[in-house]
Amino acid sequence: MLNMNSKLEQLEASGKKINIGLIGAGKMGCGMTSQMTCMRGINPAIIADRNLDKAQKAYIMAGISKDDIVVASKPSEAENALIRKKFVITEDFEIATKTPYIDVVVDATGGLEVGAQIALNSIYNKKHVVMLNVETDVTVGPILKKMADSAGVVYTVSAGDEPGAIKELYDFADGMGFEVLVAGKGKNNPLIREVNPDTISKRAETQKVNPRMMVSFVDGTNTMIEMTAVSNATGFIPSKRGMIGPKATVKELPDILSLKEQGGILDRYHVVEYVHGISPGVFVIITTKSQAVKEELAYLSMGAGPNYVLYRPFHLTSIETPLSAARAYFYNEPTIAPKGAPVSETVAVAKKDLKAGEYLDGIGGYKVYGIIDTFENAKRENAIPIGLINSNTVLKCDVKKDKPITYDMVEMDESSLILQLRRIQDKMLK
Repeated sequence: MLNMNSKLEQLEASGKKINIGLIGAGKMGCGMTSQMTCMRGINPAIIADRNLDKAQKAYIMAGISKDDIVVASKPSEAENALIRKKFVITEDFEIATKTPYIDVVVDATGGLEVGAQIALNSIYNKKHVVMLNVETDVTVGPILKKMADSAGVVYTVSAGDEPGAIKELYDFADGMGFEVLVAGKGKNNPLIREVNPDTISKRAETQKVNPRMMVSFVDGTNTMIEMTAVSNATGFIPSKRGMIGPKATVKELPDILSLKEQGGILDRYHVVEYVHGISPGVFVIITTKSQAVKEELAYLSMGAGPNYVLYRPFHLTSIETPLSAARAYFYNEPTIAPKGAPVSETVAVAKKDLKAGEYLDGIGGYKVYGIIDTFENAKRENAIPIGLINSNTVLKCDVKKDKPITYDMVEMDESSLILQLRRIQDKMLK
């Protein structure tokens, strides 16, 4: 990330810009569009959304005139518009993935199935792809990363979202030679497993958030998914199934997130964890064997040691996403991506007593929530990743509340692309 601003400034001065194909014009996509228009060297060239009015509104809110917005239904129309320095809106996300002028595709949909389609199409068409869609990443990110590597393009989860912000802290500490012991984030919502779109609707409306998204925040699924992404990118495992989730201040983190024999709560180091009371921040716990470094850290008011906390008190979600696009474009590297085979999994758990013959509903719904566990434990139990469950998944047997759902309990949606990718991933990345 060093000198990124200079590189963007130089690119702009040369008369060029990084052309972004943004898919999804919701709250995140809209804010991202406006931020891109504030940046040098970045151009929000195409916005794809099923609702053209939302795509147009995103541009208008960014200060772009209606006269400069063109509707395209095929790549050639989009290309002609971009040559004329216009901005393109479309209902078809493949316009963004296929138009030659696009350098980086950004998925801001939050949809699992469409996220897999977007990533696959982008890679096939030799576009870097930035996923503001961690749900898809924890389900099939490892195989998408492998495909992107083979195609010579970058697959990455976004800067600004908590996994990306954590990984930047991790890389900072690791690069300086510190040993990173714990990587984590704050959680600002109370943990209520039973919450559903009906019980959360008023709060979601007040905060102008999709109710299903709000459900995934409150029932813990979002936190589990985000820390699964961090686990798969660092090799760290969850502190235990579901993690611990202590309450703490930033100052207390090095002591609380230490080993039990040191007075803390952990059985081992090199784990991911979440903490109540420090949101919206992210952190890593570090240590060093060097006495000279310990003395300097004490002088710098970092604490008495032996463990220290590096804390970032903010993450700017989609506002930071263009930085991942620029990093892919200039440096050909991801912000955060799986290292290889999965390390952790977010598995589906029954939110209430379920009956044979019921259709399930996936993330943010009425029937399941997600819990992080190691990939090996999930594989041993035959537990289903929550990202593979959708409204076409049918139960074959009764399942009690808070019990993990296993593959043999359900009939899967065989038409699902993400299911087919996951099967390839399971075979290739053992």
